[in-house]
Amino acid sequence: MAKNKVVYVCKECGYESAKWLGKCPACNSWNTFFEQTLDTKLIEDKKEKKQSAGPISLKDVESREIRRLSTGYAELDRVLGGGLVDGSLVLLGGEPRNTENQH
Repeated sequence: MAKNKVVYVCKECGYESAKWLGKCPACNSWNTFFEQTLDTKLIEDKKEKKQSAGPISLKDVESREIRRLSTGYAELDRVLGGGLVDGSLVLLGGEPRNTENQH
């Protein structure tokens, strides 16, 4: 028979703790923790599932063509693999230009 594990959960924000706390460190509410019993068999099953997924070789990864939108800058398109992908986010950074001496 599986053992049960006890955790304390804040009823305001859902923060979990191994012991009862007077004040929740996440939302700063007082006296909001209640005891909850977890089935350790379910926890063990989740751990097994996580451990079963392992690394795979790059040659085994299936690729697919995705429609890309050109930025109008050839070098940027090259860096992005052909342009922008719908729904993607690209963060660009670099040194600021010195505009003080450019007149």
